[in-house]
Amino acid sequence: MTRPDPETIETMADLRACIDQIDSALVALLAERERFTDRAPELKARERIAANAPRRVAAVLTSVRDKAERHGLDPDLAERLWRIMIDTVIAREEAIIGKGGKDG
Repeated sequence: MTRPDPETIETMADLRACIDQIDSALVALLAERERFTDRAPELKARERIAANAPRRVAAVLTSVRDKAERHGLDPDLAERLWRIMIDTVIAREEAIIGKGGKDG
């Protein structure tokens, strides 16, 4: 669904309706992302990659910051959000495959 330009919205009810639509889309995308990250422990174990791979984490965060800047999103906010997701995924992976492995 196409949403209006935020500057054209005249009421809080209309603004909230748009924000709710965006939230629904974000949740759907995050759920899709989680389904992909759920596949990582098996593949990481097979390839002997650590759940916490600092070089990969750094590359993801750099990429997210760059994308945020290009789209007009505060890069610090984007990084904080991704750090929460990354830390959560790493904790889940470590519970499954442990802490060993290479930085891949």
